[in-house]
Amino acid sequence: MVSPISRVSIFAGKMFGVGTAAIIQGAIVILLGVLIGVPLSLHAVTLAIPLMIIITVGLTCIGLVIASLMTSLESFGTIVTFVNLPMFFLSGALFPVTNLPSWMRWAFYINPLTYGVDALRGVMISGWQTIVPMYLNILIICSFDVVMIVIGTYLFSRRQ
Repeated sequence: MVSPISRVSIFAGKMFGVGTAAIIQGAIVILLGVLIGVPLSLHAVTLAIPLMIIITVGLTCIGLVIASLMTSLESFGTIVTFVNLPMFFLSGALFPVTNLPSWMRWAFYINPLTYGVDALRGVMISGWQTIVPMYLNILIICSFDVVMIVIGTYLFSRRQ
């Protein structure tokens, strides 16, 4: 925080660094899938990588926004886990959300990760029926990214 570069540059560097690590992890999962016989086409993988990038940007910015609001490092991990785990569980990544009770379904639809998971499934699984059209999935994810980048850079630049 005492370096001569702007805090926005620090924010962007952190966002790209964490994003790069996440993309590498995603590529490893794809490679492992191919090794165990998951039928993936080169076309699906080339479409999945940009989707993983735009999903990662928004989720990384959530962590950076929370980090800019924290005063101690110890509480950061707890708060990020408190935010990320419900997002992950309510995204439909692990189980179908069609059986969710109606009072909880709103959390599914306002969760930006829902649309990222849906878009990835639409690209990777042939014949998958997405919740909303693919362009709307991408529009929702990109809109979330822009909002989180704006909030994150503002909060990070104001941090003392």
